[in-house]
Amino acid sequence: MAMDRQKLETFFLSLDRSFFVENDMKKYASMNMPLPIGFGQTISQPSLVLEMTRLLEPESDSKVLEIGTGSGFQTALLAKMSAKVYTVELIDKLAEKAKKRLETLGFSNICYKIGDGSSGWQEYAPYDRIMVTAAAGLLPDELVNQLAIGGRMVIPIGSPNMQVLTLITKTDHGEINMDKVELVRFVELKGRYGWE
Repeated sequence: MAMDRQKLETFFLSLDRSFFVENDMKKYASMNMPLPIGFGQTISQPSLVLEMTRLLEPESDSKVLEIGTGSGFQTALLAKMSAKVYTVELIDKLAEKAKKRLETLGFSNICYKIGDGSSGWQEYAPYDRIMVTAAAGLLPDELVNQLAIGGRMVIPIGSPNMQVLTLITKTDHGEINMDKVELVRFVELKGRYGWE
């Protein structure tokens, strides 16, 4: 089964980004740039969100783990394209706002957790797809372990100034392949795999 690219593009274009940002940021929502969402966090530029979703290739029967719920914008795309999304957010106020937005949009296939996403969500592992929307200093072992055989993970890895968007795939034999995609800048993945 392959990802339905047409469905992704159509939904992406229909999704109003201004719904996912606060008051004075709404006027910038149509611009292809990251925007602050409070608590030192950002919503990525739309083109990057779409590209990361394409790279992840969620399918209609995929079980997806998302690290960093943030505004819920990326979560909405994942939930539209997948069977089930498990999303983890460290900042409770962001998580609560995102949950309200996503419920308003009618999503009922999302499970929410407030906590340190760097160790994943072991309870529901393994996952067919893992999307990490914050940057790690190195590849988190726990996330690799929670990735199913044949699974895909998209994660920015690098230093505070610059990271490499990386596609991780796990072969049928459990081998890990890492493909470097492009240079990006994300906020830090808090926890064991951050930059400190």
